[in-house]
Amino acid sequence: MHDLIPAWVDGTLQPVDKLDTHLRGLRHKAVSVFVLQEDRMLIQRRALGKYHTPGLWANSCCTHPHWDETPKVCAGRRLSEELGIEGLPLTPRGQVEYRAEVGGGMVEHEVVDIFTAEAPADLAVRPNPAEVMGTDWLTRPELERLIADEPQRFTPWMRIYLAEHAAQILPDL
Repeated sequence: MHDLIPAWVDGTLQPVDKLDTHLRGLRHKAVSVFVLQEDRMLIQRRALGKYHTPGLWANSCCTHPHWDETPKVCAGRRLSEELGIEGLPLTPRGQVEYRAEVGGGMVEHEVVDIFTAEAPADLAVRPNPAEVMGTDWLTRPELERLIADEPQRFTPWMRIYLAEHAAQILPDL
């Protein structure tokens, strides 16, 4: 059931194929993680092989939980799978919901459990090249400037997170 994600169909949460969920624009569960280090956050550039928003910059990592997976377990799993990061304590930052077109006739209509994780100075980041083609550490003002100057370089959800939910997600940054 790993290609099935929790999506609402006719008001009921059901396991639905991930690609089908996006093509139909179904409201579905998701998880996003922001790895922080003092006044900086880790962002990633999505691999060119991703089926939507390839090559765009996003938050540290994000995904959809498996049907039977808790958001916190999902967040830890995805940090490991995408960035090779293990064992960081995750802090829940609540939920946000957004809807955005992501190209190719696909829509992300997500109910997102947000987590932050404080990274030590010596954190080893080992991106999985099938998922991530680059990483960077930026302060919030640097990131906001880049998004203002070149919004097309960033995923829709990254732009939404900073524009509409930064106080909730990044209150100390």
